Amino acid sequence: MTRVAAIDCGTNSIRLLVADVDPGAGTLVDLHRSNEVVRLGQGVDRTGVLAPEALARTLAAARGYQAVCEDLGVEAVRFVATSATRDARNREEFVAGVRDALGVDPEVIAGDEEARLSFRGATGVLASRFDGPFLVVDLGGGSTELVLGTDAPEAALSMDVGSVRLTERHLHDDPPTAAQVAAAGADVRAALDAAAAVVPLGRTVTLVGLAGSVTTLTAHALRLDRYDRDRIDGAVLGVDDVLAACEDVLARTRDERAALPYLHPGRVDVIGAGALVWRDVVARVRDEVAAAGGALTRVVTSEHDILDGIAWSVAER
Repeated sequence: MTRVAAIDCGTNSIRLLVADVDPGAGTLVDLHRSNEVVRLGQGVDRTGVLAPEALARTLAAARGYQAVCEDLGVEAVRFVATSATRDARNREEFVAGVRDALGVDPEVIAGDEEARLSFRGATGVLASRFDGPFLVVDLGGGSTELVLGTDAPEAALSMDVGSVRLTERHLHDDPPTAAQVAAAGADVRAALDAAAAVVPLGRTVTLVGLAGSVTTLTAHALRLDRYDRDRIDGAVLGVDDVLAACEDVLARTRDERAALPYLHPGRVDVIGAGALVWRDVVARVRDEVAAAGGALTRVVTSEHDILDGIAWSVAER
């Protein structure tokens, strides 16, 4: 048994998992989970650099995570940074700040590694309950990872579409105009066209969605009166229910979104774009499965994601 800390620093949020992991027994026991919306990717799509205020928010959260790790007696830490940091010209400033705050170097990982970690985290829990092949979709702020496999990843691709990136690029009005939605959708469809040439979407038996946009949209489809991790994790929804929830959230004004009781305040301005991406991904996978002679009947949501995959990777080292 090893007590590890996994930190996932994405475009929109930074998250911490402290867990006791036993690779031999195949067990991972949560001790602590934290999530802070720091918007590290603020403006990166336009400027190519991490904004000073975004860096300050993120490094302050990292210092808080260091205190948690010390209190819980963590033996090993892995800090993974994804889309926003990959795209930033000043990422060395971020690396030095994290090293100073936590005493470890952040790993700025490529999209294929991000996909593998997400697949490991999600299927470690779901593989005993659902049939493969699994298509695991990790919908983030700056990128969306697609990875297909049963016992291990067989094909993967990282698409440069995400909730923050598309909001900043296209969805400027409240609610977004039809033209803005169409432009954002065109970006997603172009990315999916490229992805389908690499990842055989039509082989999907179980579609699994990860990360904050997907879990929030699942709460919306379930009509929850608060964010309930236990009800969201492992939730099984019909394809039409997912698409209807996405369309409803996308059409709402900012004030209407802010009133949703399960929506994190830091996600209010970007959840519309997250709904658009998830809508188009689910619809494309449904159509590809049908074209291959099958039928996609369910969509599964997992609260176990790249954080769990990072934790497994630390223990297995």
